[in-house]
Amino acid sequence: MKVKVRSPGSATIINAISTGCGSAFGIQLYITVEAELTATSKINCKTDKNVDTSLMEICVKNVLKKFQIKTGVKVQTESNLPIASGLSSSSATSNAVVLATTQALMDAYEINPIDIGLDDKGIMNLAVDSSLQAGVTITGAFDDASASYLGGLTITNNLERKLIRRDKLDERNILIYVPDKKSLTIDADVARMKLLAPWVKLAFKEALKGNIHHALTLNGFLYCSALHFNPDIALDALEAGAVAAGLSGTGPSFVAIADDNYSPLIKDAWKSYPGKVISTKVDNQGTKVIIT
Repeated sequence: MKVKVRSPGSATIINAISTGCGSAFGIQLYITVEAELTATSKINCKTDKNVDTSLMEICVKNVLKKFQIKTGVKVQTESNLPIASGLSSSSATSNAVVLATTQALMDAYEINPIDIGLDDKGIMNLAVDSSLQAGVTITGAFDDASASYLGGLTITNNLERKLIRRDKLDERNILIYVPDKKSLTIDADVARMKLLAPWVKLAFKEALKGNIHHALTLNGFLYCSALHFNPDIALDALEAGAVAAGLSGTGPSFVAIADDNYSPLIKDAWKSYPGKVISTKVDNQGTKVIIT
């Protein structure tokens, strides 16, 4: 029996690398994972993109270890979520693979995953553990992982893996500028980002107060300075009518939040930059099993 799981990416409100606390929200760009148990003892992972499947394999192995079951697992992914672009593709992949494998084993062996610690929190933690083990994240990205898994807005303490707040967001227009180049989180300059801590804390306080747009924009400008991205990209979006705009993750993508009237103007403002502009919405659903 095949299990299919869909997991959204997320956009950054507060990047947690400098302080350990972060915030993100789900976006309607997805990684879809199909998992199937096989008669072999092999883990076979394939993707529609030319990417390393090590993270997927680690996720499967960790779930099998939790269930204490030896079986073959075949995993296939499809995605319209840009990779290595600051939009939580790794967190979405981890969430989807862990949930799909868990569901497949639960169906086949009639084991309640909650009994072995794989409730929603356990699945998120195992996904974060797998991302750390694969070396695709610096802090474990619990902010990104929780926004992807739960949907909507999450505010987190990544160091303690604590969910401070979770809210649904209005499904406003989300515009994403994705440059032609990729940027791996693990390659980012951590020392420079740590220098931002006092000012990122100010942005984080704004997020806690509910001033999400201010927090996203301030965070974006701060991390642009540390990571050498062009702040004019965010400024152009703001000038065109965005209510918030900033760098997502460690880049290179920029995210803008806008009302219908201003979305075409923001697209026009970003046309001069090499790359593509994606129009999407907030995802409030999170990671879901869609076929069993």
